Amino acid sequence: MSGHRPGSPLLLGIDAGTTVLKAVVFDRSGAEVARASARLRAETPAPRHVERDLTALRSAFDTVLGEIATRVPPEEIVAVGLTGHGDGLYLVDADGVPTRPGVLSLDSRAQPLLDRWERDGTAERAFAASGQRPWAPSPATVLAWLAEHEPDVVARTAAVVGCKDLLKAWLTGAVSTDPTEASQSFTDPHTQTWSDAVVDAYGLGRWRHLLPPIVNSHEVAGAVTTEAARRTGLRAGTPVVSGLHDVDACALATGVHRPGTLSVVAGSYSINQVVSDAPAPSRSWYCRSFVEPGRWLNMALSPASATNLEWFVQSLCGAELRETGQADEVFTRLSHEVDAVLDGPSEVTYLPFLYGSPEGAAASAGFVGLRGWHTRGHLVRALYEGVVHNHRWHADALRSHFTVDTARISGGATRSATWLQMFADGLGLPVTTTSAREVGALGAAMVAGVGAGVYAGLPEAVAATVRDLSTYEPEEAGRRRMDDAYERFRLIVDGARTTWG
Repeated sequence: MSGHRPGSPLLLGIDAGTTVLKAVVFDRSGAEVARASARLRAETPAPRHVERDLTALRSAFDTVLGEIATRVPPEEIVAVGLTGHGDGLYLVDADGVPTRPGVLSLDSRAQPLLDRWERDGTAERAFAASGQRPWAPSPATVLAWLAEHEPDVVARTAAVVGCKDLLKAWLTGAVSTDPTEASQSFTDPHTQTWSDAVVDAYGLGRWRHLLPPIVNSHEVAGAVTTEAARRTGLRAGTPVVSGLHDVDACALATGVHRPGTLSVVAGSYSINQVVSDAPAPSRSWYCRSFVEPGRWLNMALSPASATNLEWFVQSLCGAELRETGQADEVFTRLSHEVDAVLDGPSEVTYLPFLYGSPEGAAASAGFVGLRGWHTRGHLVRALYEGVVHNHRWHADALRSHFTVDTARISGGATRSATWLQMFADGLGLPVTTTSAREVGALGAAMVAGVGAGVYAGLPEAVAATVRDLSTYEPEEAGRRRMDDAYERFRLIVDGARTTWG
């Protein structure tokens, strides 16, 4: 935490992820002044259904903000910004009251509908109109499923929004979204506004009125109401800006706001993204609006990244977890074991497809090439490499179209210097980490600062807040080793398709 000077402006960034809700206060330099957080539960009322109890979410939201209000003077918070998980859907009535539980981005109930769309041409028509293909948890797919299976709920609904927009409505009493969130399904990629042609391509013209107003990410969308101030302890009248999708927030908070740099988020998802000055639709990535009007964020992703290591620790290192009580201590031990087996070529290949893959839902994870003399260190080395290979798969697709000369990374993989060097060698790019601990919340605070006039614009916000921590340069021997391992990785994937099918 920083040594905050009383009276200097503070910015509150709120990050609502799939498992944790965080509220972090930053000063103008991007240094943390205070933080509070709460774990969020996901519920699975049926197979493939992943939902959120919104009464519990509201309670956690009020509690977290109440803690913030006891740690800093609320009157010194000059603006609030919000970010949250993308995709999924939250439905509210005319009074802003939810009409059903929230649908998280991990939900896949609509997969049969999506398969039908692939067969009947809806997916292709949607791509032609919107520049991106739907997937199971995208707002269009979820809304269509709800309209088919829960028509009474949709009939009672006045607006469909993202997670951070629901929290924003609870603070301001007004429902709106921003360009980054809006572009997940229903916007024209050229105009960056709602498109009747896109809505009609999905067969959802009847529900066009559910799309809320779009307010630019850094523009003030409302102010903390008297009622919200009573619940949270924030000052009534505090400006609340429109906010942004969490992947945009991560890019911004690590210094990526212009073309030429690859933004890598190595967490639950393998997220690989490049900013462009023109829309570039492709079946290999999602072309969505960026924070600044007239710019786009091109995202290639799959749910196959650093969360594989968390699975490994939780599933295979239980004794050590009980012994130490600290997952970080186990991560450190594993990293040392990897360092001990780094000499020589990679002998074990890991497919990091525990929760999904670029190959679709049928792909699964596994170790290939395992022998009796291999140790746990070899397994974790293979896991590290497999995650890097999956990121490279997406990054290579982006680099076939966009010029990229450096990468900036955030997420769970940044806890290991060895892993970061593998990213540099595997991508063939310098890879830079930054000092920000909570990049999502910082990105939200940065756009709040622009809206409040603390920064003149996004370039000034980046210059004021982003601090480079370490840069890992590709090493020739490492590049050869990772190239060889990647070629084997792709051959194994090619061979596994028949088995998966």
